[in-house]
This record gives sequence, structure tokens and C-alpha cells, in this order.
Amino acid sequence: MADLFDPAPTGAPLPDANRPLADRIRPARLADVVGQGKVLGPEGPLGAMLGSGSLSSLILWGPPGVGKTTIARLLAQQTDLAFVQISAIFSGVPELRKVFEAARLRRQQGRGTLLFVDEIHRFNKAQQDSFLPLMEDGTIVLVGATTENPSFELNAALLSRAQVIVLERLSLADLELLAQRAEHEAGRALPLTGEARERLLEMADGDGRAALNLIEQVMAWKVKDKLTTDQLAQRLMRRAAKYDKSGDEHYNLISALHKSVRGSDPDAALYWFSRMLEGGEDPRYLARRITRMAVEDIGLADPAAQRHCLDAWALYERLGSPEGELALAQAVIYLALAPKSNAGYAAYKGARALARQSGSQMPPAHILNAPTGLMKDQGYGAGYQYDHDAEDAFSGQDYFPEGMKRPVLYLPVERGFERDLKKRVEWFAGLRQKRRSEGKT
Repeated sequence: MADLFDPAPTGAPLPDANRPLADRIRPARLADVVGQGKVLGPEGPLGAMLGSGSLSSLILWGPPGVGKTTIARLLAQQTDLAFVQISAIFSGVPELRKVFEAARLRRQQGRGTLLFVDEIHRFNKAQQDSFLPLMEDGTIVLVGATTENPSFELNAALLSRAQVIVLERLSLADLELLAQRAEHEAGRALPLTGEARERLLEMADGDGRAALNLIEQVMAWKVKDKLTTDQLAQRLMRRAAKYDKSGDEHYNLISALHKSVRGSDPDAALYWFSRMLEGGEDPRYLARRITRMAVEDIGLADPAAQRHCLDAWALYERLGSPEGELALAQAVIYLALAPKSNAGYAAYKGARALARQSGSQMPPAHILNAPTGLMKDQGYGAGYQYDHDAEDAFSGQDYFPEGMKRPVLYLPVERGFERDLKKRVEWFAGLRQKRRSEGKT
């Protein structure tokens, strides 16, 4: 229902035939929204909220084309709030002031406002803070939409006043339901074979709006027979996978690659490696990250893993793309199948923590060089035992600061080469204890 404060219409509405398909079959009820049953169902956060007769401010977080705008419109409709939509891309302080003033006037008339802010993460801190007073006094119910992680992109103050609702990427079954609705609206079936129909929906990559746009293109073709998969591929380019090299998807995929390597699953590791390449990731970034995996998750269980990664990196630099990417792929396989140990990584982190805690304690005097007479008088070097002169070339002396309890930082595992290192650690520990009991240290 329009009111005095709604923007004036810019012209007569388009006839149905001229409206985009996605707009013509836009759901009229929340129950008709596809793919978001977890949040809209009776036990879901939005379903429960509406069931209780209250609606708080929300942040709708999810990929493109999953219904964020539609849900916001229907929430306003179901709660009888005036729906106002702005985009953070095109709105600045002057536009916000006008929207806020209109909401205040509307409230004086006894009606609330649901303010839908698309791409809300693009507002800066001051702009995000400007919503807070109106949210607190009930002038607006804010519904923000974002494709980026709110934890990183939105102010803590804003997040504390709004519930984050996570919307999911649409499944093939969800997209098939959209296709059936589109066919019902058009009054005819898609001119595609079953396999080609599935390929068309795969091209949408979980994006409902993209699926409807593709369907609309196919519906517009004047073809007599059903098109095959190959014929469809000739007419439509496959949609590029969603991948932002500086956004959430970047970090999600590199996390998936790292954990697949750590989990010794070469197939999954290759899949995520390939997903990043297909998304346009710089192979040099991947070369650096897989080398890091070799250091962190394999370590001394297979010292050759680090060398293998460096060689693959060098091969990529010599060959370039796409030939050099095969060398990186082989390194990924090697890492996934290598014995795993983070003992060196854990020992390093433990040593850094101990170094921060212990401050600037001096090394014990007996292992300090004494190039001057004054330093000799201070006891530097006194009592030092040259290990090569000792039995087994091992003196067993203490090399930690005086008074510090000897820590155990490196705990090698019973896998790969570290199995041998574990034997050496235990042998030296036993010999050190023997030297001390003999009073030789």
C-alpha cells in the first residue's frame, strides 16, 4: 500500500509481456520462496519471528540470486510495514537523510518502515552507524542484504542490533522448481532434452535470478525440436563460477583446499585446487599456499615435500600457464598422500609463546663467548663442555636460561621420517638424563 512518503512512480507499469520473467513469477507469499525452508519454516528463525508477531532488524547474508530482495518485500507485506529499498552502491548521506526523515514522518502517521538496504556492506562505518538511533527507537526495521561475511564487513554495533540470517545457494532441485514455474507462466515447456535441461540449470550455479534469465533466453528461441546438450552449449556460454579473489569465496576455497590436503584426500584437494584456477586465481598464490601446507601439515614427517613444492613452483615460473599448473597439481597430490605431522609447527608456536613469556632472560654464562678479559671475569664461557670432546659427541649441558624449567617443545609423531626423529629425541633425552645423574653436566 502506497503512502505520502513513497517515491512517486516514474511511469506506467510495464505490460506483463514486457516484464522480465524473474519479475513475473516473483513469489507473492513467503511460503512460495524457493530453497530457504530452513529459515522460513515454522521452526526457522524468520518463521518463528513472524509466528510470534514480531519482526526485528535483520541482515540477510547469502550468494546472489537466492531471494534476499523478495524475502524483504514479503516481510514488509506480512507485517504491514512500508517497504523502502535503497542500494548502498548508489546512496550517500543526502539520500539517507531523506529516507530517515520520511520514516519519521511515516511513524508519526502510525505506520512503521521496513528499510531494505542492498549491498549494505558497501556503506562505511559512519553510514552504518547512522542507522542505529532509528533502529533503537523503532522508526525503522532494518533489513540489510549482503553477499559478504557480516562479521568482517559490518560494524559490531550494527550486528548487535540485528539478527544475521544465512540464506543458502539454490540446489538443482530448487532451480528445477523455478523452471517449472517459468514453464507454467510461459504456457509451454523448455525446448530441451532432459540432459540439456539439467545442463542449463547447472549453468546458473545456484543463482535463481540467473536461472530464470537463462530460461527466458531459451524460451525466446524459435526452435522446433528439443535442443541437445551440445546444441545448447553452442548457443549459450557457460556462466563463470562465482569467485571473488579478495572476498569470502577466495578464503572459503583455499580453506577447503588446505583441509583436503591435511585430510589426505587427493581427489578433494585437486577439485578445490581446480575450482580456484577456474575462478581465475593466480597460480603463484596457490604455489605459495601449498608450500605453506608442506611446512605446516607435513613438516619433518616428509622433508622432501617442501622441496617438491618449491620445484613445482619453479617449474610453473619456467613454463607458465597452463602447462606449469600441472606441476602444481602434482605437488597437491604429493602433499595429500604424504605422511602428516604438525609437530614442527606446534613446536615453533610453543617456542614463540615461551620467548614472549620469558622476556629478555640471558643465555646461561657457560655458553657465552668471552672475547675480552672483562667478560672472562664475569664468568662467560666458564664450564662450557665442547660436545665433540664428550662421549657420543654429546655433553648433555643445559642451554636454557638459568632458573628456567626445561620445556618439551618438539614432540615428533610415529609417521614418516619423524618416526626416526622421535627415536633420536628419545635417545638424546635418555643420554642427557644419564649425564646429569653421573654429574658430568
